[in-house]
Amino acid sequence: MALGRGLGEILSEVEEAYEKDLSDIDSFELEAQGAHVEELPVEQISPNPFQPRKHFDEAALKELSQSIKKHGLLQPIVVIPKGDGYLLVAGERRLRAHKLAKLDTIKAIVADVEIDDIRMRELALIENIQRENLNAIELAHSYAELIEVHKITHDELSSIVHKSRSQITNTMRLLTLSAYAQKQVAQGKISQGHAKVLVGLDDARQKVIIDSIVGQKLSVRDAEKMAKGYKEGKPTSPKTSGEEKLLEKYREKISRSLPFKHKIKAKSVEISFSDEKDIEYFLAFLKKV
Repeated sequence: MALGRGLGEILSEVEEAYEKDLSDIDSFELEAQGAHVEELPVEQISPNPFQPRKHFDEAALKELSQSIKKHGLLQPIVVIPKGDGYLLVAGERRLRAHKLAKLDTIKAIVADVEIDDIRMRELALIENIQRENLNAIELAHSYAELIEVHKITHDELSSIVHKSRSQITNTMRLLTLSAYAQKQVAQGKISQGHAKVLVGLDDARQKVIIDSIVGQKLSVRDAEKMAKGYKEGKPTSPKTSGEEKLLEKYREKISRSLPFKHKIKAKSVEISFSDEKDIEYFLAFLKKV
């Protein structure tokens, strides 16, 4: 059975309540749509097998767990009856946080509807995409899955998930990267911007650039220069050229001479001011120089 209008309306109402930061979801509206709020045993709830999100921030889960312990769950999860228990439709993080807190029950909206596997997969993907809960690699896999399952184009997917076609295409290009590169993106070691410049390079060169990004804290622009050098057959390290280190040998002298809060970059000095008094002091300092 396809995703019924009832479940769509339920999720819409829950989402509206979340946006308003409300815990009192209209129970009459829910009952009219064949749903109700209930405290369910955590052990009776199975996670959505099609959950595209693979990486959950442990620190963030602990923080959520502690908040739930202290304040209770303000936003119920959404489940549907399945066999002798329930199947999770929305609220994976909240369910995990409850298990982490060793709580026996969880507040849930029980929707009395039937959903087939394809719709469950679609619902999980779209919920995560729209809430921006996925890292770039998970997002790329989600896009690819939706395209494969529904046999749709990038343009058609764009209208479904409300993302630009170029954003979808660029994100899916990350799936051409090596397993090592994808892992670094998924773990947040390098950004999506860094990862984009690696497309088209072989696995070994991707690893060299990634290790340089992490070890030397390279900007996207620096990584782009390295990648361009490899593609043109002229490998370079942007951190080793004399031009990039123009101010390096003057670092101590500048620090001693400037009685202001400042940051020395490759080819510039950035001075910070806390208030107007600092600015006036700086102007007076310039007059003395």
